Amino acid sequence: MGTQESLDAKVGTGTRVRDPWVTVVWNDPVNLMSYVTRVFEEYFRLPRHEAEARMREVHERGRSVLSAGSREQMEVDVQAMHGYGLWATLERGGE
Repeated sequence: MGTQESLDAKVGTGTRVRDPWVTVVWNDPVNLMSYVTRVFEEYFRLPRHEAEARMREVHERGRSVLSAGSREQMEVDVQAMHGYGLWATLERGGE
């Protein structure tokens, strides 16, 4: 077992420290699908077809991961989604 593997086994979360954080947008009964699509296009700069696919994922599966990166970056994205009136949270990637 290598040094990193030993550290990971002892700590149990060694590899998770390097995991990115993600912004999750959740389904809600308030916002129109066209509005959610437009927000994804404008804020995340997604092409229309990708924004529509993510909106459908939110609508059909209840959630979609829209961005990944540092915790600070994802906090900014979550706050931006709240500013648009969308329900969003951040969580560790891979959870």
